[in-house]
Amino acid sequence: MDLMKLSKERKNVAGLTAKDDGEKVVVAGWIYDQRDLGKIRFIILRDISGEMQITAFKDKVSKDMFDAMSKTPRESVIVVRGTVKKSDKAPGGREIVPESLEVLAVAEHPLPIDVSDFSKTELPKRLDYRFLDLHRRRAQAIFKVQSTLLQTFREFMTKEEVMEAQFPAIIGSSSEGGTELFSANYFEKKAFLSQSCQLYKQMLACSMEKVFAVFTVWRAEKHNTVRHLNESRQFDYEQAFADEFVVMDVLARCVQYMIKRVNEVNSKELELLGLKLAVPGTKYMKFSEVAELMKKNKIHMGEDDLSGEAEKKLGELFPDTIVFVHDWPLAGKPFYIMPKGKESSCGFDAIYQGMEISSGGQRVHVPELLTERLKVKGLNPKDFKAYIDSFRYGAPPHAGWGMGVERLTMLILGLTNIREAVLFPRDRDRLTP
Repeated sequence: MDLMKLSKERKNVAGLTAKDDGEKVVVAGWIYDQRDLGKIRFIILRDISGEMQITAFKDKVSKDMFDAMSKTPRESVIVVRGTVKKSDKAPGGREIVPESLEVLAVAEHPLPIDVSDFSKTELPKRLDYRFLDLHRRRAQAIFKVQSTLLQTFREFMTKEEVMEAQFPAIIGSSSEGGTELFSANYFEKKAFLSQSCQLYKQMLACSMEKVFAVFTVWRAEKHNTVRHLNESRQFDYEQAFADEFVVMDVLARCVQYMIKRVNEVNSKELELLGLKLAVPGTKYMKFSEVAELMKKNKIHMGEDDLSGEAEKKLGELFPDTIVFVHDWPLAGKPFYIMPKGKESSCGFDAIYQGMEISSGGQRVHVPELLTERLKVKGLNPKDFKAYIDSFRYGAPPHAGWGMGVERLTMLILGLTNIREAVLFPRDRDRLTP
């Protein structure tokens, strides 16, 4: 097979329209389904764009090709050359009458999992065979939407004149203090996998003013929930000359832009998943106001944090709304969040569809105050010397946030388990594939 020639000649099946009727084309993909009616045999060929019926008549093709139409197992990879023909009986209204069929790869059978669009195989088994699970259109639809989210995040930030940055994944000390770390041997030193690019994006914002990143984070928390991962990706943003309200506005407009673009770009995927997405509105509430609201609704929440039950209730009370819970108790936020008086802070959480999608706030940019906050949190300022020193030479007030890529995907698409929104999940029990 001349793959360069195939690359130039090949057509995506969804791109074949009435103007192609009667034309000879080359298509390639996987055998999604087969039917044998004796003198007529059908293959449903699936590529990344969609499906196309291949229809062969026994008296018009070679015996080898006719035999291959029924003997080649499902999910095998084939290349078909043939003529496009209008057909009211074919899915999509047209079919290809083949002149040749070449098998590039034969799929072993039985398949280890059900690869139908409504697979009955349970998620852990599907994740064991994720490379095959990704043959399913529903799985592909999830990651096409996620791809749009990643692209449109960058689009939005580019329009806002924000610089994209890359930050180190190996760090010498905790980024946030409270989260357990994965340790690693770094030559003669002990190092850790980064929990966050928080400290580095602050340093950069104090010179480049507005920065963003799509950053991988690792958190060694021993949980097994449907909403947490031990390796995940984050949309990160940081802005100089800004407080928490400035960056909350950026976050709201960013999410609204992303969902609007998903509606435009991924209409077919949303239809397949049975979804209609509303572009969310916004609501701003103080932590104390949320506490009072939860008390009225008899929902438990902590003194310095929202419980999962409280987040869920906010989603019920304010559907299709990003609820910004600000003036967060100082005790419930990391050392780098700016205090607001003795008990409150310039920190916030953003709750959407009953779950936190982002946490952020104005940062401490005063070295003496930062040193004090580290000690309050039980951390050693010596471990953060480079970070503290970065604010000694003209650091403006600044603020920012991080938002989980998989968490946002999960909530937008109504998935019940965040692992559905990760190509190859890493959790407490899973290191492969």
